[in-house]
Amino acid sequence: MGREQLFTVAVDAMGSDSHPAPEVEGAVRFLREHPNARVILVGHEERIRPELSTYKADGLPLDVIHTDECIGMMEHPVHAIRKKRKASMRVAMDLVKDGRAQGFITAGNTGACMALSKLLYGTCKGVDRPALATAFPTIKAPTIVIDVGANVDCKPLHLEQFAIMGHIYSKLIFGMERPRVALLSIGEEEIKGNELTREVHQALKASTLNFCGNVEGKDVFGGDVDVVVCDGFTGNVALKITEGVIGALLHLIRTELKRNVVTQVGALLSRSAYQRLKTKIDYSEYGGAPLLGVPHPVIIGHGRSNAHAIKNAILFVRELHINQVPRRIEEEIGKFMREHQEHEV
Repeated sequence: MGREQLFTVAVDAMGSDSHPAPEVEGAVRFLREHPNARVILVGHEERIRPELSTYKADGLPLDVIHTDECIGMMEHPVHAIRKKRKASMRVAMDLVKDGRAQGFITAGNTGACMALSKLLYGTCKGVDRPALATAFPTIKAPTIVIDVGANVDCKPLHLEQFAIMGHIYSKLIFGMERPRVALLSIGEEEIKGNELTREVHQALKASTLNFCGNVEGKDVFGGDVDVVVCDGFTGNVALKITEGVIGALLHLIRTELKRNVVTQVGALLSRSAYQRLKTKIDYSEYGGAPLLGVPHPVIIGHGRSNAHAIKNAILFVRELHINQVPRRIEEEIGKFMREHQEHEV
């Protein structure tokens, strides 16, 4: 038997707001914990090498591919990918397309990554539109919300496919045997919502998914469902509000704990509980959001990603590869479409 191929991930080293420092440190930390893998950093070599020397990365299975172009956060995605064919994001994604890497991560321009994914990889058979999924912290286990920004305007079939992709993702990555799927709406009753949600509700109700009906925004954090389905506009608004609320709450807690001597003593006694809470709701623990529905593992991280988030994103993309999530999504979408056609007949 031949030697087993190392899992290789291509990293856009020029994506985050603080590039390339978080990407370099995150890659080094990942490889020190998982030496049976390989990382290719794509970006400006003269900026990456000094960072690598800081962490004494010699001997690690890590390569650097130089390019002096990158796509900024404020650039128009379509214009950027047309003008910058040697952008770090595109060069890194080409490595996956050519089989030199099995997964890709970036903390860069989300729109550009989605456009390039469709351009270079296409979509899984049967998937009309890829969708971004992210884990929302709840009082129980994390809940997957899909879509959180890939598709602003959706048709009913798109949300039905998001539900299937969320089901597969929850089952394979979070270990839910029969994920409870719900539809985000303005009321629990099936007659509530707009034309889109009412039509999707009926389709999901007739499907073989474990559909639990509608949930309101306030119910997402209760942890009573495993997957929440919505269009990308609604999901992105929910995500950004959640990030803002979490940031504000952590700030308020820190401020109150430092208010006087008594609260400072209380802060010392409750430090471990505070750290556990912070870890549970910190976006960096999840690394980023997978772009589901494309035939290769792709993770899009937050622009503010730190080294911890990058390390977890690399770990995350490896999990998608090991569990063959893209292939399983394609299989389940095909099964759903056959059932859908039979139902119409």
